[in-house]
Amino acid sequence: MTTGTQEEAPNSGPTVLRILLGAQLRRLREGKGISREDAGYEIRASGSKISRMELGRVSFKERDVADLLSLYGVKDAAEREALLGLARQANNPGWWHHFGDIMPSWFQSYLGLEAAASLIRTYEIQFVPGLLQTPEYARAVIMLGHAGATADEIDRRVELRRQRQQLLDRAEAPQLWAVIDEAVLRRPIGGPDVMRGQIEALIEAAKRPNVRLQIIPFHAGGHAAAGGPFAILRFPEPELPDVVYVEQLTSAIYLDKRDDVDHYAIAMERVCIDAEPPNHTQEILGKLLHEVGRLG
Repeated sequence: MTTGTQEEAPNSGPTVLRILLGAQLRRLREGKGISREDAGYEIRASGSKISRMELGRVSFKERDVADLLSLYGVKDAAEREALLGLARQANNPGWWHHFGDIMPSWFQSYLGLEAAASLIRTYEIQFVPGLLQTPEYARAVIMLGHAGATADEIDRRVELRRQRQQLLDRAEAPQLWAVIDEAVLRRPIGGPDVMRGQIEALIEAAKRPNVRLQIIPFHAGGHAAAGGPFAILRFPEPELPDVVYVEQLTSAIYLDKRDDVDHYAIAMERVCIDAEPPNHTQEILGKLLHEVGRLG
């Protein structure tokens, strides 16, 4: 692990650190020709536990990492300390830890990946992407899915979304490339005033250097990703594969196998072609804003 990667750790969050450490441990194990089962035996665990560790899907015990490094023949003190330090960092909770009571674990995993990404490409057919929602719009969306929640819980969910959006303002902010179906902008979430504010916010967002926003007009007809919304995340570390995130009603699917990622990447390219080019976005939003103004 390079020093540069560790310096970037505060922005990365624990999820990507676990993935990076797991990838390092896998390369060390394979370099010694040691099976997952034998590695698991060394730390009093199973081969499947080693597999989950190498995929970054579980937390790391520092003692287990130390034992594996010894098994893999890593004797250099500096190299051992770098990897053990990474294990310690990977176990630190992300900023969203305080919202764990209102957020499922599968979405916490997504926030970790989102915080670490250098490029986030998202396709939406029902709602404005979470990273671009105004507080008023976010509140209206949240109340649709959590009608029985208390006012305090609704407030916390809105605050979670607001804090999540701060990654677009940080020093090394990711690029966000969002493709939104026109139906999203014509669906009166929260009423005309809320939609007017949301469209105005999207006009401002489209001016940002790290945001590319495209709209698929109704006249485009059917398009390649009509099955549902999804996101593709790319990371600055070359050893990390792109990850596809597909959210469902009560869970989410994460795909990182090359064939799966390629399938979604092709679908994303097609919807980008179906959509109006980014330089038309502000004009389209301006017309929609005028229409919503008439409704208000």
